[in-house]
Amino acid sequence: MPSPIRDQLPPIARDILAGFGLLTRIPVPFTAPRPGGVWAWPFVGVAVGGIALSLGAAVQVTGVAIGIAAAVVIAVQVALTGGLHEDGLADCADGFWGAHTRDRRLEIMKDSRIGSYGGIALVLALLVRWSAIATLLGAGACGLALAPAILSRAAMGLVMSALPNARAGGLAAAHGKPSMVAAGLGAALALGLAIGLVGWAALGLALAVGVTAAALAQVARAKIGGQTGDVLGAVQVLTEIAALATATALLQ
Repeated sequence: MPSPIRDQLPPIARDILAGFGLLTRIPVPFTAPRPGGVWAWPFVGVAVGGIALSLGAAVQVTGVAIGIAAAVVIAVQVALTGGLHEDGLADCADGFWGAHTRDRRLEIMKDSRIGSYGGIALVLALLVRWSAIATLLGAGACGLALAPAILSRAAMGLVMSALPNARAGGLAAAHGKPSMVAAGLGAALALGLAIGLVGWAALGLALAVGVTAAALAQVARAKIGGQTGDVLGAVQVLTEIAALATATALLQ
């Protein structure tokens, strides 16, 4: 029986498809991810951020309040990813600060229910993102709003490569540990795309992403001894917020 067309694609295309299949709800031909495929994750940020911002800009043209357009951007992003990263942030907040032992923290993180820490973290994260995106849309700085979505996907790969798996099972462990070369290639790709969008201002955004990712990696190591899929989700959300906040400062 002939192989599916997806199996005949070059490795680059298969890595890109795998990234979309893993990190979004966008229907693509299933391609099993491989650890080295993290280099392609910035392309997911281009698509998710680009689609969301395009729809937000379209809504903005109708004359509605800028806050509504910003809310549309966030809603589309969440819809495209299935809330994967936001779920990780909430689970990390509940687990990291809801228990005193590593095993209990991991247990809480696997629980589908959301607690007080997770709820507060989600509300604050959504509020800050909404405020920053509204500011950037109002200034017509869509490039500055898109670059953080790209850079934050590369940050996930870097943290995944730098930290051991905190548990034997789970999405991150099943994916496999990428090499620093693959993660570094993703970071270089993300930076190149960001520079193409906003020029050398991308270096400031990348610095904010790097500092935030490094800090989160240290917290995860201290709390649970490594990374999980939830940790990577939290890294995406919080590094994007750090870059968005930096972008608003660059407008001044």
